[in-house]
Amino acid sequence: MKGLFLKDLYQVRKYCRSYLLIAAAFIAVSFASDENLFFVFYPCLLCGMIPVTLLSYDESSRWSTYSLTMPYTRQQLVSVKYLIGLILQSCMLVVTGLVQLARMHVHSSFDLKEYAVFMVILLTVSLVPPAICLPFIFRYGVEKGRMAYYVMIGLICAIGFAASRILSVEKEAKIEFSAVFLLIMAAGIGIYALSWYLSVQFYGKREIGG
Repeated sequence: MKGLFLKDLYQVRKYCRSYLLIAAAFIAVSFASDENLFFVFYPCLLCGMIPVTLLSYDESSRWSTYSLTMPYTRQQLVSVKYLIGLILQSCMLVVTGLVQLARMHVHSSFDLKEYAVFMVILLTVSLVPPAICLPFIFRYGVEKGRMAYYVMIGLICAIGFAASRILSVEKEAKIEFSAVFLLIMAAGIGIYALSWYLSVQFYGKREIGG
């Protein structure tokens, strides 16, 4: 499992640098202005979709076939993609949270409850798109499952807009951080866990040609 993780980590470093540069640019824009929260949410969403890119490289290099000759289970092959995505999202979540915290302090607009609501929504919307997309990819392959990827792009835009509306309403109505938001966060984590389970089941039954 450690070898699989290092292999994907090296691929991220070699092939996904542009993702990190784009994420950094969006974070910089989000610090300057909070008018469009799409710039705030997109970096975490982008990092969450990196496993799809890694799967694409695996298939094009025939690693998906070669890996079956190695002492790895299909569950491990699936799990490492989810782990990479989760780690990258968590790092980006922390960076984004710190940047937004700094922005609030600069503008003297920090409110702990508002910030907690923001972080819960950010965590949830970061987990859901890859959670929906990955089972299709593991079931049908990157090429056939690409439609799910395009749907996720549309979903990302819709989530950004919806999150903007929710937070704008929260600012106006002063919605209190409550158990509802904890349930929303739990639902996001639950969907991600269910996605992993489905991907393991799908990939375990999938025929992989040479």
